[in-house]
Amino acid sequence: MLSLNSKNLNKIIMDKLEIKGNWNELKGKLKQKYADLTEDDLKYAEGQDDELIGKLQKKLGKTRDEIVKELKSLG
Repeated sequence: MLSLNSKNLNKIIMDKLEIKGNWNELKGKLKQKYADLTEDDLKYAEGQDDELIGKLQKKLGKTRDEIVKELKSLG
């Protein structure tokens, strides 16, 4: 389990800001790479980052870190 020390908290905040800022571009790239992702899977609402990452984890069978790493690599 991830402990919430200041380093981890800063990482989580930065991950969220990066996702928010590039979401439309990332969404298009994810749809190209994973054709089975639906619009509903890729809905992003401000403050709902964890829910979005959870949906992607479930749909793609990857860990949170793998999802964040993939989003960063696509961005």
